[in-house]
Amino acid sequence: MAEQLQVPGFSPAQAPEAALSDPVADTPMVVTLEQLRPYELDPRVTRNPRYGELKESIRERGLDAPPSITRRQDEAFFIIRNGGNTRLAILWELWRETQEERYFRIPCLFRPWPVRGEIVALTGHLAESELHSRLTFIERALGIEKSRELYEQELARRITQSDLARLLSADGYPIAQSHISRMQDAVQFLLPAIPKILYGGLGRHQVERLATLRRAAERTWDQHRSGKTDTLVFSDVFQDALAPFDNQPEQYSFPRLQDELIGQMAEHLGVDYNTLALDISIVGSRQLALTRMPETTESTAPTLPLPGSPPQQPQKPVVIERLAAIQKMVAEQNEPAGEPLSLPVNTDSLYPINDLWRIEPSLDVPHRLRIHIAQFAREIAGSIGQENDLQAVDHSYGFQCSADATLVSSNTLKLLHAMVTPGISVELHTLLIQSGTAEGLDDDSLIKLFRLIRLARRLHQVEHFA
Repeated sequence: MAEQLQVPGFSPAQAPEAALSDPVADTPMVVTLEQLRPYELDPRVTRNPRYGELKESIRERGLDAPPSITRRQDEAFFIIRNGGNTRLAILWELWRETQEERYFRIPCLFRPWPVRGEIVALTGHLAESELHSRLTFIERALGIEKSRELYEQELARRITQSDLARLLSADGYPIAQSHISRMQDAVQFLLPAIPKILYGGLGRHQVERLATLRRAAERTWDQHRSGKTDTLVFSDVFQDALAPFDNQPEQYSFPRLQDELIGQMAEHLGVDYNTLALDISIVGSRQLALTRMPETTESTAPTLPLPGSPPQQPQKPVVIERLAAIQKMVAEQNEPAGEPLSLPVNTDSLYPINDLWRIEPSLDVPHRLRIHIAQFAREIAGSIGQENDLQAVDHSYGFQCSADATLVSSNTLKLLHAMVTPGISVELHTLLIQSGTAEGLDDDSLIKLFRLIRLARRLHQVEHFA
């Protein structure tokens, strides 16, 4: 008996099981704020302009939908999968203010971490941020630049701007190569000098003007700099001209900045101000013409001189070039208009419109059609400062008006309301024809409306006749 009492107690044959792994399929679950972390690569770095509105909505109604969360392998905390960092910050704020359990324990939809997790998460945050509340141009640019780094890590090679545009489109964030080019200009040349102005909301068209000015001024600088031996470089002059405006962003204007840049160039080069201004104007006009020039056939392309061949007009080439440019400008004013371009307006849109009718195969699915339709609707409403009166939804045509139709006074908002709600009448003549009036759509919004209608008609076909 004594020997039996001294026998060691029962021990399991196997070691204790490790903690359960994450689900392998989409799974609803409840998590606490302490288990959640914001997505650290979220492109938004400025405060969401709708923060106060979202906070009041969550206080009154709670979250409209469970946020999607995920978790990297071997990490302890969950992260927000696409969008939702602003809502997470609001929940923390409401929890500290009220200590109410409904803000601390949150129903979520867990989605497994995919093989290409970082790329999927970043493009998801970009798309969601644009859909629900627009990012500043520089925030989008930095997000796109980070996506380039991730793609290059994934592919183990450098990628071109065209490659990047194609990869982003395949992952659900369509963007034009020309748009990427402007973003890289902003990150490389403008952000170091004028971060406050950029984060304050400087838009794509203004960035394009600055990028064109910088390239034209740099070429002019190199032309007049030839033969000089000091070490002053154009990039330093450009930064010095921009930087003072960042201390007083409200004082910034493109003409003032251009004047400051040309003035500094004239001082450093010892060249007349007006001469530099004319040279920069000519080079800039040529750049714009090249970027907008349609592809030509081999028979119509101009023949370039072979390297080393003598110029046809060696006498005073700069003067002749200026004279030709001035003559061309005068001739353009007197010539009758030629065949109109299909899209005469360069729309400032998240989804650039190069062709009203064409729908890329990657776009031709209901979910992505709704995202594009909702974005164009928000941009059209934004032209009259009422983008917050629209709400993105994942049914119908992708958006709905938050205001009561009977209380809407704007014809623009009424039109958008009528497109998704039968029985609403709109004064179309003023809206569509009288473009010069306060109630008329501008050309930019009109093109977006045409594209919106095309996508909405296609969405109806896909869902009802496929």
